[in-house]
Amino acid sequence: MTAEFSAIAVRREGAHGEVTHIVLNRPEVRNAMSLAMVQELRAALAAAEGDGTRVIVLRGAGGHFSAGADLKDMAAARAKLADNPSVLAETNAAFGELCVAFASTGLAVIAVLEGSVMGGGFGLACVADVAIAGESVVFRLPETGLGVVPAQIAPLLVERLGYSEAKRLAVTGAKVEAQDALRLRLVHEVHDEDALDWAVSRVVADILRCAPGALAATKALVAKARLQAPASLVQEAAAVFSRAALGPEGMEGTLAFLHKRKASWVPE
Repeated sequence: MTAEFSAIAVRREGAHGEVTHIVLNRPEVRNAMSLAMVQELRAALAAAEGDGTRVIVLRGAGGHFSAGADLKDMAAARAKLADNPSVLAETNAAFGELCVAFASTGLAVIAVLEGSVMGGGFGLACVADVAIAGESVVFRLPETGLGVVPAQIAPLLVERLGYSEAKRLAVTGAKVEAQDALRLRLVHEVHDEDALDWAVSRVVADILRCAPGALAATKALVAKARLQAPASLVQEAAAVFSRAALGPEGMEGTLAFLHKRKASWVPE
């Protein structure tokens, strides 16, 4: 599976390949996100959604998650403006669409965050279901200092942190280190770098105890709930619950509980 990628590395783990590790693999540029990397990340996600993967673990090679967009790509896009006046907007939108794809997947997504987290990497950190950081992590929003706008990141920051904190970080060109990121709930856990693998294994084990279909349905319902009043979701939530309870996972989960055994989706 790794042979088809150059900007990322992919490996599967588990008896049935339940966990897909996706590594941003351009350490010489702190995993700056080229358009090629964006396309490969989209392809890796699509493959994982169809191959029995239940958990995606995102990580950067070389001690950094991602230093943001590759400035060489931006320069190349500017060179094409005469032929395509929309090229910069299209390039920027590709990063946003990548984040939306990971945000909307029914798979569980864990981000392991070390070193620099900027640009598209910041966006992926915001949309991950679980964000686990090393003590070395530093989040940055350098865009306004460069005379540009954190266009794709801004909506994701609002969703993750709320309007007030997102606005504060945006107007100060934020630099957020590990403990402040934890306080803000930009990340969910902080560990020494040598404990990150242990932390990931623990979270993966917790996720694999959840039924995959129920997990995907829960993510979709929670995504709706952040935008709608509870009263408007009563009937829809009841229908979602009923389908789950009467479906194969609901039946298996109930039998496993009554017989005091693991459900069939829980790895041995």
